[in-house]
Amino acid sequence: MVIDLDLCTGCQACVMACKAENNVPAVGAKEAARGRTISWMHVLVEESAERTRFLPRPCFQCDDPPCTKVCPVYATYRNPEGIVAQIYARCIGCRFCMAGCPYNAKYFNWHRYQKEGPGQNPDVSVRPKGVVEKCTFCHHRLQKARDRARAERRELAAGDYVTACAEACPTRAITFGDLSDSGGEVARLARSPRAFRVGEELGTKPKVIYLSETEAQGRG
Repeated sequence: MVIDLDLCTGCQACVMACKAENNVPAVGAKEAARGRTISWMHVLVEESAERTRFLPRPCFQCDDPPCTKVCPVYATYRNPEGIVAQIYARCIGCRFCMAGCPYNAKYFNWHRYQKEGPGQNPDVSVRPKGVVEKCTFCHHRLQKARDRARAERRELAAGDYVTACAEACPTRAITFGDLSDSGGEVARLARSPRAFRVGEELGTKPKVIYLSETEAQGRG
């Protein structure tokens, strides 16, 4: 995933699309006041006298994720696609993975905030009380895209699998694709001189890449 900070307006469309797609619960005012808001995609805001900056932050799906190394029951792991996944039925709620994540991209369910029902995405399970949840790059969409390609007897093509946040972004600030495809759009953007990774010095090897703002695009 590549996110162009020049194009991000902080509109929160990616946040709302993520919540709707992945059944991310609204915890209520009381829980939010206690710092228990759950938002798999979170837009960080930095304000100064000169400008306001926005930085959308999903899970960075690190290639060397520290969260997986501290889980005592292998409830969080890096799957073959490179996505840092969460097995909710195995999670014991110790929250070691939350402490291990330097990006604060994991959330604990203090209560069962919602039940399965109309209006929810049936492709995504509702998480129970006492487990940690996180952004999955809409992995269920990858599974559905593979099934469609298999039914049509063809290979998975670029654009078949796109996350909800990238699809909903009105300014196309979020680009999603196969980073290993050297000729693809994501790989091309990742080679930009503006490209950087958050906390790259930590050695986590995040797969979310940002394109830095240019001075001409600063917003006051």
